Order: sequence, then structure tokens, then C-alpha cells
Amino acid sequence: MTQLIQRYLGTGDALARLKDHAGRLMRLQNLLEQHLPPALTAACSVANFKGDTLVLLAHGGAVAARLKQIAPSLVQQFAAAGLLIKTIQVKVKVIEEHEAAPAPTQRTLSEAGSQSLTEFSSTLPEGSPLRESLERLVQRSRRS
Repeated sequence: MTQLIQRYLGTGDALARLKDHAGRLMRLQNLLEQHLPPALTAACSVANFKGDTLVLLAHGGAVAARLKQIAPSLVQQFAAAGLLIKTIQVKVKVIEEHEAAPAPTQRTLSEAGSQSLTEFSSTLPEGSPLRESLERLVQRSRRS
């Protein structure tokens, strides 16, 4: 199956350029990981390479600040590997954490509360929206 995908990606001019660019980014990522301190390798990644500018994504402001500090030495190390990178641009990746919605709490009426609401709703006029709502509330609490 991988061969079929590789053959498909190799066809067409635009797809071939995309495949080459993705391969270039993967090689840059591997080279970056070799030259970064171990604490930073998991906290940043190569985002793009255009012209002579390498764009890195940092997972937070502290990582971005550290990458900016070591950017000149990274440029030298990439040059030693034969890559013409003049500038390294660092961007902070926004990590959105979605909290799971809490399960709705089951609320029940006590027998005394249910009886009190029933008595009160019987004093309201027939067809009153409040009376209908109270009766529905009492009925739902009895099903639980």
C-alpha cells in the first residue's frame, strides 16, 4: 500500500513538489533533533522551510525563548551539514486543551419537596405555564 501512495504522490507536478518539500522538512526535523538539547527535542518541531528561512514551532514561550537564544549556533550547525539557512524564525504553537464536559448531575426531589410542589401547583390556575412546569418537574423526579 505504501508503494501505491508513493507512486501516486510521485505523479503530477504539484504532488511531486509537495512530496519533495515534505521530505525536506522531515530531514530538517531529524537534523534539528540531533543538534538540540534533549529537553528541547520533544518541545519543538520544524514548521516550514522557505528560501533561506527555517520556521520552528515551540510548545510554549519558555521553549521559544531558548530556541531564539541558540538559533545562531543552529544556523552554524545546519551550515556545517551543507544547508543554506540564514535565519531561524521561532513561533509559539498554541496548544488548546479542551476540558471534557462534566457529566450532568442527577438531582432528585425528596418526597416532602415533591409533595410540597404538588400542593402548590394545585393552587395555581388550570393551564398556567408555571403549574405545567411544576407538574413536569414532579413527574420527572418520580421516574428517577
